[in-house]
Amino acid sequence: MLNPKKGRLLIAEPSILNDDSFKRTTVLLTEHSENSTVGFILNRPLNYVLEDLIPDVYCDFTVYQGGPVEQDNLYFIHRVPDLLPDSIEVANGIYWGGNFNSLKNLLNNDLIESTDIRFFLGYSGWGANQLNEELNTNSWFITENDFQNIFLVDEESIWKNQLLQKGGKYKIWANAPADITMN
Repeated sequence: MLNPKKGRLLIAEPSILNDDSFKRTTVLLTEHSENSTVGFILNRPLNYVLEDLIPDVYCDFTVYQGGPVEQDNLYFIHRVPDLLPDSIEVANGIYWGGNFNSLKNLLNNDLIESTDIRFFLGYSGWGANQLNEELNTNSWFITENDFQNIFLVDEESIWKNQLLQKGGKYKIWANAPADITMN
């Protein structure tokens, strides 16, 4: 079993299908220490685009629900650190944050592609030992992020495909309907 680490993916176990915050989710871990873990849900697009939330940004990139913490704050991960000063490297060419004024300029001048960045309202966070406890109770499993470009991944199938890769009993759950009462 892999341990939590920046850049790895946290996959919701089928056993947490009653957890509205995290059922059927794939979370990119962007920070992990003995005190806390932070990540963003990759497969929960919202019915907002960026210009709905920031009036002086003229951009129709989809905004995602990053998690249940601080949902009134906007966060972003990207793969263009050369364009965004003050970015923090997560892993494998993925960066978190950066200078927001530079970002607004890039977006308003169409100098950044949707395949290079993703926006989130809120984040997923765990306190000291909280994530380890959830891993021990089989709420999650961890995989490496083997995607060439995580921003191109189909959010509708990423969770299912991770279960299929894990194999065994997970294959059955991968094909279960989102609402298991409809089965």
